[in-house]
Amino acid sequence: VQLAESGGGLVQPGGSLRLPCAASGSILRINTMGWYRQAPGKQRELVARITSGGSTTFVSSVKGRFTISRDNAKNTVSLQMNSLKPEDTALYYCNLVMLNSNYWGQGTQVTVSS
Repeated sequence: VQLAESGGGLVQPGGSLRLPCAASGSILRINTMGWYRQAPGKQRELVARITSGGSTTFVSSVKGRFTISRDNAKNTVSLQMNSLKPEDTALYYCNLVMLNSNYWGQGTQVTVSS
């Protein structure tokens, strides 16, 4: 299983970015895909995740600003980030969980700064 991320970059506070991720390989129908992030000196944390059935979970700090969606047929997940804040600056990792195994992308940098 491989995860390919894209979409990171530099954006001003209040701006938007979209992070797409595509999974390839032997992907089971039942799985959870999502995004985690890790800022310098901090632990990796869950940002948002979505099950193959469409149930979503968000960390409280992004509720109302971020949305997550997926295409089960294409094994893709996208994180739409709006009203970005400097504290959203981090390395963002795509994640896939199936049969209790975790798979990770290499990460894409998001920097929110004026």
